[in-house]
Amino acid sequence: MRQFSACIEWLFARDGDDVADRIRLAREAGLSAVEFWRWTNKDVDALAAAAAQTGMAISALVAEPMIALTNPANKEAWLDGLQASVKVARRLGAPVLIAQAGDEQPGFSRAEQRVALISALAAGADILEGSGVRLGLEPLNTLVDHAGYYLSSTTEGLDIVDAVGRPEIGIVYDIYHSAVMGERTEEVVAGRVDRIVHLHVADHPGRNEPGSGEIDLAARLNWLFAQGYEGRVGLEYRPKSGDAEAVRAVAERLSA
Repeated sequence: MRQFSACIEWLFARDGDDVADRIRLAREAGLSAVEFWRWTNKDVDALAAAAAQTGMAISALVAEPMIALTNPANKEAWLDGLQASVKVARRLGAPVLIAQAGDEQPGFSRAEQRVALISALAAGADILEGSGVRLGLEPLNTLVDHAGYYLSSTTEGLDIVDAVGRPEIGIVYDIYHSAVMGERTEEVVAGRVDRIVHLHVADHPGRNEPGSGEIDLAARLNWLFAQGYEGRVGLEYRPKSGDAEAVRAVAERLSA
């Protein structure tokens, strides 16, 4: 049975609501987990209490600060923030922290930026070691949502992970971003599905719910699970309809 995680930055979000209430709404939709982006703008204690009350898991959150790892000057500040992020992840029982590579840095070649990124991730692995938390580097599309971002290629992201060579470091594979970049899942992650620490899905165009666009999300998920992926699937989309039944229908569609 596939397990889905609601990104409560978008799903179940209502004006003026308490973000912890979104955890309860995700439970009503029949989901087993939620995830979110920044933890520094949230009441972590309230999130922990809501998760415990509902029996919901926290599947992932972003490693802060969100600064460019492609700039070597940011390494120490990011590592300091990673230590704090690991403590929060453990407090919430979250197995995954999500890392952003950052934008292309003027004045540095791509090779230099790659070295900086690998160096930061390798040092981060030392912080993560033994914590039970893994870090997922996330490639993003540069054609629609993230112009100027350094890492738009899943293959390059996996190559960076392999260069780090530590089990604490993998990738977050977002099928939406990959499809927007014209990638075929079975080609770009062939033989390296075990490096995926978390999945994200949304449809294209619009980044809305699965089934609203043109991406063969169910087929791609079927292939990933057939190749041995066993983690959760993050529902990170902008909902046209955010009620519990609509989200439940998405999970059922992607489980077929």
